[in-house]
Amino acid sequence: MAYDDDLSFVYDSPTSVIFGKGTVRDAGLQVDALGGKRALLVTDKDLVKFGIAEKVIDALGKRCVGVFDEVIPDTGVHIVEKGAEYGRSVEADTVVSIGGGSPIDTGKGIAVLLKEGGRLADHAGLNNLTRPQTPHVVIPTTAGTGSESTYAAVIKDHEEKQKIFLVDRYIIPDVGILDPELTLGMPARLTGATGMDAFCHAIEAIHSMQAEPIADAMALHAIRMITEFLPRTIADGGDIVARGQMLIAANIAGTAFSNAQVGVVHALAHSVGARFGVAHGIANAILLPHCMRFNNDTCPDRYALAAQAMGLDVRGKSDDEAGEAAADAVQALNKEIGLPLRLRDEGVPEDGLAELADLALEDGSIVYNPKFAMDPDLLMEILKQAW
Repeated sequence: MAYDDDLSFVYDSPTSVIFGKGTVRDAGLQVDALGGKRALLVTDKDLVKFGIAEKVIDALGKRCVGVFDEVIPDTGVHIVEKGAEYGRSVEADTVVSIGGGSPIDTGKGIAVLLKEGGRLADHAGLNNLTRPQTPHVVIPTTAGTGSESTYAAVIKDHEEKQKIFLVDRYIIPDVGILDPELTLGMPARLTGATGMDAFCHAIEAIHSMQAEPIADAMALHAIRMITEFLPRTIADGGDIVARGQMLIAANIAGTAFSNAQVGVVHALAHSVGARFGVAHGIANAILLPHCMRFNNDTCPDRYALAAQAMGLDVRGKSDDEAGEAAADAVQALNKEIGLPLRLRDEGVPEDGLAELADLALEDGSIVYNPKFAMDPDLLMEILKQAW
């Protein structure tokens, strides 16, 4: 998929990124720089229990006017709205979120509701906001979503068992603090799942219909970094160099897909998570090699680049062969780091696949896929292979 001769694009990366051991201590200074006086900390009970949130509270000092710790995995609309209500009650003018994708996306939603009011559904969708939102400082404790630098928040409606999306440049956080010390306690399965989420962001950024040279550079370097450093974090959870490099890789993969978009992997993974509760990173990891094989006849040159970034020797191979080798290498990486390889291993029933295909057709990610995929029969082919 070569660039057209009429290529044009806008590359946007407004988040200030602060990296280094102990940089969590800068949280208060960053709130000051944004003009904040009253910060609401958004997190989950585990991070409070294990003392990680306390580091942020200490850094914020008197600026911290409240802690909302009710975020759950696969955060919900009801959680966001409850957090916003609490934020209004303490007169918060800044949001500081710490955690993985769920606390960060919850923070994004709260930042919108503190500014705009109403219900989350009032603001869901694409580019519905017209002004900057409540200032937001993000401190990730997982290396996966890159959500500290992305324009999207994915929130589950637990009653309807479907996910809603806020997609808007105005929800991109103002500051991301990447402190590798905060990721040292991450379990191996979570490390692997979040790492493959970042890997999927990078792959989908380079094969997207909106692929462009700057995002390509970010995505390909993220692929190189994850291939090298993700297995190291699994082998030795205390390898702080590898942990730090994974945080950076997740960040630049997030920036890449924010500009280039994703595709059929995410459309299907969102559906799998909404209907059957499969963790997003796990769903992406399982689906990615099968979606690459599905797309390979449309964009083999893109996957050949991925193969090279993964360090595969593809000299003498055609782009088609290199693309197949890349898909095989992704599946091998999943196995190496101990992730499941089949949807059935995560409790997805075979008789639920048709529903997943139908639901994925409603996901906006699918329109950016390089190969036409808006047909339930085509999606069923992928799902059956992944099952």
